Amino acid sequence: MPKKILTVKNLKKNYHTDNDEIVALKDISFDLFEGEIISIVGPSGCGKSTILSIICGLENKTDGIINIENNKKVGYMLQSDCLFDWRCVFDNCMLGLEIQNKNTIENKKYVLELLNKYGLKDFINSKPSELSGGMRQRVALIRTLATKPDILLLDESFSALDYQSRINVSNDVYNILKDERKSAIIVTHDIAEAISISDRIIVLTKRPATIKKEHIINLTNKTNPINNRKCKEFNDYYDQIWKELDYDV
Repeated sequence: MPKKILTVKNLKKNYHTDNDEIVALKDISFDLFEGEIISIVGPSGCGKSTILSIICGLENKTDGIINIENNKKVGYMLQSDCLFDWRCVFDNCMLGLEIQNKNTIENKKYVLELLNKYGLKDFINSKPSELSGGMRQRVALIRTLATKPDILLLDESFSALDYQSRINVSNDVYNILKDERKSAIIVTHDIAEAISISDRIIVLTKRPATIKKEHIINLTNKTNPINNRKCKEFNDYYDQIWKELDYDV
């Protein structure tokens, strides 16, 4: 039985303006287990990214509980890859470790191992401008993995890519997450992507966001995001979630 590593309970987030108080999130509760990939979908502007920001401490919650078991570490991969073009691929991957004053020989070796393992060994000294969009996203993921987080938060991390690249990168990321035995929460507006990559999908309502439905994704012959789109249950899940969202996500 997988262990619970994250609990979100009765999460609430309000924003204050000069004239009003806006309720963004209301009574959001879910758990994340070791090795699990959860996707969060919902109408645009409903607060999907806000949940990730609160979990990783970039934003304060108004109320509720965020409990990360045994001080597990969290890594956050933003929508933009945020690579610095004046730094080579290897130096970009070392950035988080440098900030944490963990620029050790052991950690350098670990980063090199990740670059070699995931097809970037020939680009270690390249600048980000010399890479494809998909390769840049792999570099950004390796930079996140370099600090050895237990939980990864991915916020629309493939949205800037063209359709074909997006599918290929989601496949790469899925394989990396499973190879490295990481747990992840992915925010996406792409229902097909969510079904293909996730063990579970959380569907949010419009603001103030609450959880409308949770889906455990059981696909016959489930392997990877590319092949999962061909599973017989895929379209049924897609139709269900589309109807729950009511309108374009």
